[in-house]
Amino acid sequence: MPDNAMLDRAKGALVGGALGDALGMPTQLLSPARIAELYGHVEDFVAPFAEHPVSKGLLAGTITDDTEQALLLGRILVESGERFDHARWVNALLDWEREVKARGSYDLLGPSTKRAIDAINNGVPAQEAGRGGDTNGAAMRIAPVGIMMPPEPFDALVAKVAETCRATHNTSIAIASASAVAAAVSRGVAGGDWRAASDSAVAAARRGATLGHWVTGGDIAARIVWARDLVRGKVVKDAIRLITDLVGTGVASQESVPAAFAVLEAADGDPWQAAIISANLGGDTDTIGAIAAGMAGACTGFSRLPGDRVAGLKGIDMAEVRTLAADLVAARMATAGKTGSGKDAAA
Repeated sequence: MPDNAMLDRAKGALVGGALGDALGMPTQLLSPARIAELYGHVEDFVAPFAEHPVSKGLLAGTITDDTEQALLLGRILVESGERFDHARWVNALLDWEREVKARGSYDLLGPSTKRAIDAINNGVPAQEAGRGGDTNGAAMRIAPVGIMMPPEPFDALVAKVAETCRATHNTSIAIASASAVAAAVSRGVAGGDWRAASDSAVAAARRGATLGHWVTGGDIAARIVWARDLVRGKVVKDAIRLITDLVGTGVASQESVPAAFAVLEAADGDPWQAAIISANLGGDTDTIGAIAAGMAGACTGFSRLPGDRVAGLKGIDMAEVRTLAADLVAARMATAGKTGSGKDAAA
């Protein structure tokens, strides 16, 4: 049976991510001024306004593609075993998009994923299809890799991240970004606090940046360090302004991923505070929230998430989450046994 503390933190990563995703759902793509005009300061689940470009018609507390794709990737990881099944993953993404279209959702595959899948359907090999993918889709759904892989050996964790990125986000920036998030989650599941998780992320981003096809853009590790330092000790209102004005909250990996680490810093590692800060940023609020609150949740555990907010989530099967978390932790323990790393280190 999986270690109970480890399982609690694995669930914390997945459900924390869902909280950040759902809180940011109605504010995504809006400016901070528009968010304030419509909702004031968002501190609880709210329904999107009637003309929202992608969230219209959703109920308050509804998860989006960020959570759905993370759970989907987790299941493919479990089913794939030691070698990630790229064909199964691509087909799962295609099936997912067909399903969300059928239910009338406007929140479909992101630009890098869509471009890569179109290329694969036109006969381009998976390892080449993702060579232009530099947006945040890989980072937004990578938490299951962090749950499944121990923080040591370090290269194995980053290699698994790169493997899952190959078909859609096979670029240095996307792999560095996803590696940072996965390492933070992995360190949290191992028992590390949010500061240790954030430090692990910087080292992983440096390693991840050496993999995949090089593309131009700010260095992810350096931008994470800079973004954290930028907001350290600031009150929330000032942190939001600094993240929005200087770090950026767009879908580019070099904006939204450092922004998520700045949110983690500004929230002092609290998952719900991370979700609140993210929801008020403007831009890609649901993805930044999913990443930041997911990393925080991995460091606090499910048992320390606000139960009333968890109960308010819509569109997520908690029994499925529990099963997936247990399967990923079991795979993690098996990996640790094979590599001789033993029980995860907590720091």
